[in-house]
This record gives sequence, structure tokens and C-alpha cells, in this order.
Amino acid sequence: MATFWDIIHLLTETPIFFVAIAGLTWGILGGALPGISASITMALVLPFTYTMDPAQAIALLACVYIGAEYGGSIPAILIRTPGTNSSAATVIDGYEMNRQGRAGEALGISLMSGVVGSLFGLAMLVLLTEPLSWLALAFTPASYFGLGILGLSVIASMSGGSLIKGLAAATIGLMLSTVGTDPISGVTRFTFDIPDLLGGIEPVLVMVGLFALTELMSQSGSAGMSRLNASIRIKLPSLSMMNKLKRSQFIGCILGLFEGLTPGGGGSIAAFMSYNEARRWSKTPQLFGKGSEEGVAAPEAANNTVASTAMIPLLSFGIPSSNSTAVLLGGLLMHGLIPGPRLFEQSAQVIDSIYVGSFIAIIAQIGIGIIILPACIWLVNRPRQYRSGFIFALILSGIYTLNNSLFDLGIALGLGLVGYLMRLTRFPVLPMILGVVLGHMVESSYRRSLVLSGGDLMIFLQDPIALGLLTLALIFIVFSLAREVREARKAKLKEAHS
Repeated sequence: MATFWDIIHLLTETPIFFVAIAGLTWGILGGALPGISASITMALVLPFTYTMDPAQAIALLACVYIGAEYGGSIPAILIRTPGTNSSAATVIDGYEMNRQGRAGEALGISLMSGVVGSLFGLAMLVLLTEPLSWLALAFTPASYFGLGILGLSVIASMSGGSLIKGLAAATIGLMLSTVGTDPISGVTRFTFDIPDLLGGIEPVLVMVGLFALTELMSQSGSAGMSRLNASIRIKLPSLSMMNKLKRSQFIGCILGLFEGLTPGGGGSIAAFMSYNEARRWSKTPQLFGKGSEEGVAAPEAANNTVASTAMIPLLSFGIPSSNSTAVLLGGLLMHGLIPGPRLFEQSAQVIDSIYVGSFIAIIAQIGIGIIILPACIWLVNRPRQYRSGFIFALILSGIYTLNNSLFDLGIALGLGLVGYLMRLTRFPVLPMILGVVLGHMVESSYRRSLVLSGGDLMIFLQDPIALGLLTLALIFIVFSLAREVREARKAKLKEAHS
């Protein structure tokens, strides 16, 4: 890790400052657009980071994540439509405050609670990430195989809907990851004599296709939204109000920490859990749902905490816990950066840039949030077809700049159609994306383990770490199946009694 003076140098370095401000601004704008989640906002800018310095590129993506988590609260409060999934809990009391003529106050509470949560999350990120990463030094190829399988099983079992569909989507992602050159023998596989497939299907194409293009297709037939009031301005809470909100913000920070560390947790779960707990411990629980300030503060502190703490398992072990961290993992791999202790030793500047860029973005969020609100309102009030056209052009130009290849555009558009069909049939896309992202690690670790053991599969049971991780993966799958069977029985009983 860098010294104190290295951190000060990064804080005063012009490029990282502008990168942080640019990422924050784009994140707020993207998060304010309903349907354009934090992960989609990050995926849109991901292709443009290809030619950037790795440290600045990863810092940019982290700052976009931070900005999007706050931006999602703007339409949630003003038009009862969450800009991101994690802002859904903010709708309950935020919109009610708006109806009472207190929209500016609700936006101010959301902004300051987000800053509190982000600062707490950043502190936990700095304190916990490097110590946890050193555990990875004890990992053998068999252990990394078990870690990859655990990540896929957890996401598949917690992504909603059917476990079978989640596992099937993960399998499809693993199959896509085998296209290209064999990582051990160097033999080409499934390229169909197409030179563009020799390097495989890049994860960035999968992310942009399944996240951004799929969302555009889904929104194409939906009706327009209500218009925002352009005269609304943010009113920051007073010190007495912040003192009143400290309990709910503390609850949001703690639950955000645990959910960020939990694979499959995410900001939306943390937001709803913190809302319920804040109501439980509030002195005025009867006000929740009727315009309670605490009902806005708790979920906003929680989902902004997750934006930082979700990067802890990502940077320590390379396991993303949400859609957004999956995109961030894709950015790391795109620049040849492997999460874990080697990242801290060989690319310490990348880690420092994440810390420093995030800190700059969090502090600047107060001023930028106030300044950019009119721009967010103007953007949301544009006709949907114009917004969609702009985003579509942005996606295509970003993909083309990767390799100046029309073939890449075809792959992304094809995957967008696949994602749209998956959404219609209720197949989760995150397991498929993680299958592509983690596929190389899973396959290469599996093959190396067999080389070391002479083809003996018992190596996965003889390695204690691998055995523990594979056992955890099995437990997640069994519990998910048991839950689905239970829910199916309840549904049958309900039908029988009705």
C-alpha cells in the first residue's frame, strides 16, 4: 500500500480529481433515469475506459457506482419511480414528503444520508479489504476452483425466480467463456473459423448487451413517465435534523456493511432491511409511511454504504456480490488486473486510486448533487424516444471503440436480444454474466488442479479450503431447492383453500 504522502499526492493530482468528478456526475445522471440502474450506468461507460490508465479507469467506475446510488433517489422522491432498484425503499416516505410539499427536504436528507453511508462504507473498504486479501495467499488452484463455483452457486440461488433457471444461465455463461483459445493447450475452440473469436467473447460485450441493450428493448414499448417539477431545489438538513436521524443512519450503515459483504446481498435488500429496522427502533414508528424523515435516511444510508462495502469481497477474492460489482470486475479483468493480494502488491496505485477517487466523489457529492439536480430533472423530462436514441448511440460508439470492429457490435446486439428473451422467460442474467467473467478462472483452476494431481478428482476433497468452499456451494443450492419446494407447497395449499 502507498504511504500517507502518496495518498496526499493522489488527492491533489489533477487527473484523478477530474475522473472522480466525471464519474460522480455521470453516475448521478444515469441513476436519475428510471430503469437505468447503477450497473447499466457503469456498463455504458465501461467501453470508454479501455484506453484509459487502469488506475483512473477503475476509479471512474467506482465513482459512477457511488453517484448512481444517490441519483436513483431523485425520481423515487419526485415521481414515485425509483431510478435504481436500491432506491425502491426510499419511495415509501420520500414520495409522501413530496406530496406534503417537502420534496426539497427529502432530497436533502437523501443526499446527506448517502454521504454518511458512503463515508462509513469507504472507511470499512480501506480497513478490511487488504487484510482479507491476504487470505487468498493460502489458495491453491483447487481452492480457486471452489471459490468460483461458490460465487456462481450463490448468485444463481439468490438471483430470484427458479434455481434451475439460475444454474442454467450460469452454465450458458460458462459455455460462452470457452469460446476462443484454450487457456492450457492453446488450441482454438468454438471459433467456427472466425478470426474475431480467437480472443474469445469479451465480458464487456456481454455486460453491455445483457444489461444496457436488454433494458432499452424492454423500455421501448412502455409508456412515458410523469414529468418532474423543475422548480424543486435541494434543502440540506440542519444539525438538529441530522442529530435526529443519526439512529436511522447508523442502522443503515451497519446493515449496509453486512449486506455489502454478503454475496447476492445488494443495495435493495439492505435498503428494505434498514427501513424495517429503523421503524422498529424509532421513537415515532407511526410516522413511517406518512412522510418520515427517518424512513428516507435509513435506506439511503444503507444503499450508499453497500456501494463501497460490496467492493470488499470483489477486491479481496474476486467474487462480485451484485450486478454493479460484476461490471467493476469486468473492468479490472479488461485491464489485466486480478483481484487479491497480488493486486495490492503489484498494482497498489489502482487500489489507492479507488480509495482517493471515492473520497473525492463522496465529498463532492454534496455540491454536485445540488448543482446537477436541474440537469437531472431536464434529462428525465425529455421524451423517452430521444433519451433511448442517445443511450443507444452511446452504447454502439463505446463498443466500436474497443477494437474498431463491427463484429463486436453484432455480438453485443445479439446478446441484447438474448437478454430480452431471457427477461421474457424470467431467466436471471447475472448468473450468465458471472459465468462469462469467472469462466476462465473456473476452467483454468480445474485444469491445473487435475494436472497437479495426475487426473485424480480427489484433489478437490483433499484440499481443505476447496472442500469447504464446495460444501458451502452445495449448502446454498440445497437450501435454495428446499425453499422453492416449500414455496411451491404453500402455493398449492393456497390454491386448494381458495
